[in-house]
Amino acid sequence: MPTTIRRAVLTLPAAPLGAENPLPSLRTARDVHRLDAAQRKGLPADMARQTGYEPLRSVLPARRRDHYGRKRVLTDVDAIVVENDRLRATVLPGLGGRVHSLEHKPAGRQLLYANPVLQPAHFALNGAWFSGGIEWNIGATGHTPLSVAPLHAARVPAPGGGEMLRLWEWERLRDLPFQVDLWLPDGSDFLYVGVRIRNPHHRPAPVYWWSNIAVPEEEGSRVLAPAESAWRFGYERSLRRVAVPEWEGADHTYPLNSTHAADFFYDVPGGERRWIASLGADGHGLVQTSTDALRGRKLFVWGSGRGGRRWQEWLTEPGTGGYAEIQAGLARTQLEHVPLEPGGEFAWLEAYGPLAADPAAVHGGDWAAARGEAAARLEAALPRAEVDAAYAAWRPYADTEPKESLHTGSGWGALEAERGHYDLPGTPFPVETLGEEQEPWLRFLRTGSHPSPDRTLPPPPSLVSPQWRELLETTDGADLCGAYHLGVARWHTGDRSQAVRAWEGAEHLWFVKRCLAYADAEDGHPGRAADRYLEAVEDACGERRAGASWTAALAGLGEEAVEALLAAGRAGDAEAVLDRLGPGIGERGRFRLLRARVLLALGDAAAAREVFDRGFEVEDLREGDESLGETWYAIEERLLAGDGPVTAEIKARARAKELPASYDFRMRPAP
Repeated sequence: MPTTIRRAVLTLPAAPLGAENPLPSLRTARDVHRLDAAQRKGLPADMARQTGYEPLRSVLPARRRDHYGRKRVLTDVDAIVVENDRLRATVLPGLGGRVHSLEHKPAGRQLLYANPVLQPAHFALNGAWFSGGIEWNIGATGHTPLSVAPLHAARVPAPGGGEMLRLWEWERLRDLPFQVDLWLPDGSDFLYVGVRIRNPHHRPAPVYWWSNIAVPEEEGSRVLAPAESAWRFGYERSLRRVAVPEWEGADHTYPLNSTHAADFFYDVPGGERRWIASLGADGHGLVQTSTDALRGRKLFVWGSGRGGRRWQEWLTEPGTGGYAEIQAGLARTQLEHVPLEPGGEFAWLEAYGPLAADPAAVHGGDWAAARGEAAARLEAALPRAEVDAAYAAWRPYADTEPKESLHTGSGWGALEAERGHYDLPGTPFPVETLGEEQEPWLRFLRTGSHPSPDRTLPPPPSLVSPQWRELLETTDGADLCGAYHLGVARWHTGDRSQAVRAWEGAEHLWFVKRCLAYADAEDGHPGRAADRYLEAVEDACGERRAGASWTAALAGLGEEAVEALLAAGRAGDAEAVLDRLGPGIGERGRFRLLRARVLLALGDAAAAREVFDRGFEVEDLREGDESLGETWYAIEERLLAGDGPVTAEIKARARAKELPASYDFRMRPAP
């Protein structure tokens, strides 16, 4: 059959994403993958330099997506199917352009882990993310804020005739446009993917890219790559070089052999072909290869421990097989960002397809023989020279203008194109895509002023790039919205005192009081932060409105306020805030956990334990968050101590107890 691109609908059990949190995310990026200067010592020079290059300060200007649920209902999801007589790729343009599934039709084999549900969880930099398929991670270390966002999609002529699917957007963390072109040459067993990231600015830009591929984690499945060593990063936050395949007595190329979650970044020697494969016990599976620009290769494992198993269940449904992730990126590790010069671009080609190897060679125990067998079978199925030739053939088509729109992304690219007058052939951002969130900024661009703010909700998302901050500085916060946005932009760049100065011009607004309270907490003034949070909660509750955005804002404010009040030793005030938020918010798992912590701080460990005994789920539990276990053990310690002090012996006895499996999300060995 000729290659086709068609719209489709995928019906899956899906949990609602909920509204974005309209409060600006002022939190300094607390990335579990960040290394400090001492940890960078001893690394190769380029790795040390790039791990310290422009780490993310915050997720601004992206808004947090943290108000999703866990009750799933059958939902129709927009999809685009790219298909020939050999492969069928199903893409979700409204969810980050995720390749949800890739089926090898002659074998009737699903090459990816295709999650049977859409369950958001807090793994993206701004919150909501879901597992499975192939995702395109751009921006900064972690899962992209575009994980559940719509991308632009269109038909585009493909090299050699036929059509390809183009996905594109404006990535806002680094302020860069990117595109992903997917096509299937006639009769090909491989999905080709051309990727381009451009820097239209007059300054260098830090770039991060990892193609993240979920593959079935089956008994006997093995991951192979052309490397004899790897950089292992565990959730105890250490990076070390380890041998491949064995480390600490276990062959970690078999994902089920690892006890705890970990990243293995394979150190592929220069000159070696770039590839990674996941092959089952029968020698069949998926291989990914690319041109040399996509340097890195990685295996992520959840581990066989209780915490890893719990996460796997959390991200899908009971009875579903687990998965591992194989990945390919621009740098050697995901802790690095790569500089892209002004006016420059990064571009490469990837290929995804089936691989069949001799299972005796793959699993025979000799690592060199196993990877040699996989490399030879890959070369026979898709020669390296053919990938390079496909890349060269694609490059002239990267600028081709789209023929037919299949999906619409955000209007942020159109706003940037309007401001910067950028020429970006192949990735148009037409003015027709400008929407309600961009309209106030378009007005500001043309008139230098913002509309008056609504007292009930924060204004549309702030913009924090150097170009927008310069424009905001010229007005010096002349209007209330301008003062608010200027403060957010200054905060993002680390100019805290001047951010506070801008916010003080609009401090009668509850959402500005919240900004000032957050600044007080960050700057070491817990008492003042607590007072301001109480004022902000009082004002916000007085303005209470119906609607999902309002509820998300009040929940975000309430969580921050309770945390700040606990930090200030004011558990009674924290309890009053929880009571004030109402049942619609208080029944969420995050607030039940906060309730248990408040009760413990008030000295009522028995009531805190009852919260856990009744059971709850923290819908937005963050990757690496250990607060569930920490709170449960703190309650146990207090109960064991009775009215006496919590001694070292009591702590040891509490730690000897097993954390209930439903609350065990630990991704590292227990302390």
